[in-house]
Amino acid sequence: MANTNTAEKFTGYQKIVLAVLALLQFTVILDFMVISPIGYILTKDLHITTKEFGLVVSSYIFSAATFGIISAGFIDKYDRKKVLLFFFSGFIIGTLFCALANSYHTLLAARIITGIFGGVTASTTMTIVSDLFAPNQRGRAMSTVQMAFAASQILGIPLGLFIANHLDWHYTFFMIVLLSIIILFVIILKLKPVTEHLKTRTDKNPLLHLWHTLKNKHHRIGFSATVILGMGMMMQPFISIFLVNNIHLTNDDVPVIFMVTGASAFFIMPLVGKLSDKYDKFKIFLIGSIATIIIVPFYTHLPVVPLWAVLILNVTMFAVIMSRMGPYQALNSMIAQPANRGAYMSISSSLQQMAGGLGIVIASGIVFQATPESSLENFPALGYVVVGFAVFAIYLVSRVNKIVKANAAE
Repeated sequence: MANTNTAEKFTGYQKIVLAVLALLQFTVILDFMVISPIGYILTKDLHITTKEFGLVVSSYIFSAATFGIISAGFIDKYDRKKVLLFFFSGFIIGTLFCALANSYHTLLAARIITGIFGGVTASTTMTIVSDLFAPNQRGRAMSTVQMAFAASQILGIPLGLFIANHLDWHYTFFMIVLLSIIILFVIILKLKPVTEHLKTRTDKNPLLHLWHTLKNKHHRIGFSATVILGMGMMMQPFISIFLVNNIHLTNDDVPVIFMVTGASAFFIMPLVGKLSDKYDKFKIFLIGSIATIIIVPFYTHLPVVPLWAVLILNVTMFAVIMSRMGPYQALNSMIAQPANRGAYMSISSSLQQMAGGLGIVIASGIVFQATPESSLENFPALGYVVVGFAVFAIYLVSRVNKIVKANAAE
């Protein structure tokens, strides 16, 4: 077992794999996130009601989560590269259908197809990272791939909006398809087969493999931690409303805040990854959690402050939240044995998506507005709920950490 306190350098091949997988994640995340910003164009062009648009957005989440669990039964039986190519190809086809959609029903069907393949693509990417990078490299590797989220905010969404506004919303999806096809060919040419897990593969049928993955007590602890952390992100969708209606920033200020926050990720996440590989991952998680518990109530009670103050607070809050998620993802990838890792990561990813959706539903029952122009009420109360989830997460991740250490000692 490698010394988990000494960070090993990446090989040339590992660097190539990380770059390709990060770009792949960028396309998958962008496809999911860009639908909301261009929603005002979609609803007018396709004559979609707000309720129908809500179904279009949520259909991706639920199809991704559902098929992620279904796929867990058989995903460990094959070369990870082949699994990735299959589902990423399906994702490209689904996104192409989105680009060609000309009605509510065709767009809804396209989003369901894209979700089915996109969700498993994302979880398979994280599984490959877990397989190809040692535990003392995994913090940096996970943080690098997760920077795709920041890149989608800084580059992807503004570009997608520009194309939708100046050409047509269909071309936004065509852009994602074109980029994805290029990445697909790079994966075919550069990624080697990922088959190490097949050496310990069992002959369980898919349903039995799924059941054994779900009933494992160590896995259940990891799943519980993933759910609580996912639900703890419930504040994010309401931040822009809070900043405009409560802090009285302008609509033009909000993109600046998100772009600066996203740009900070290119510095914050590699730093967090290095620290979590050099030092104890749980200690980094704990420091981030304590900082989260302090800053969230402060943020939700903000009075009217200048833009520069909001920028500093937003970047700081993002930094402490990411200092939890990076180390946790690295720890979470170490719970399952290689033969079960694909199933575990697929279920974990699905539960995270479901938890995120459930968290938003709970949050929407806590905060409210009298009118679209009025202040967001009960936002401080939502902050305290987030703090409660953060405290509970510390307990669950401490148990995950014990499991990881026990596995390393075997």
